[in-house]
Amino acid sequence: NRYQQDKKRKLCKRRAAIEPIIGHLKLDFRLSRNLLKGQVGDEINVLMAACAWNLRKWLVIATIFLFWQKLGLFFVKYLRFFVVLDKKQFC
Repeated sequence: NRYQQDKKRKLCKRRAAIEPIIGHLKLDFRLSRNLLKGQVGDEINVLMAACAWNLRKWLVIATIFLFWQKLGLFFVKYLRFFVVLDKKQFC
């Protein structure tokens, strides 16, 4: 059935997008070795790694935003200075 093939293909694409993230979590956030005991410890370990991953993403986005905002304010400040000079020359 065409519908079932499309559904399976969609699930495989989603899994292919998630697997590299899990690999990075294992390497970057020490998810490969769990020092907490039991199933609850596993859940806590995965939750903390996911929180660290999201926090890192948000910090990168915030840093880029603040950098561009500061850079934009710098150029606006000097742009106003040049606009004022140009108006004085033509008046």
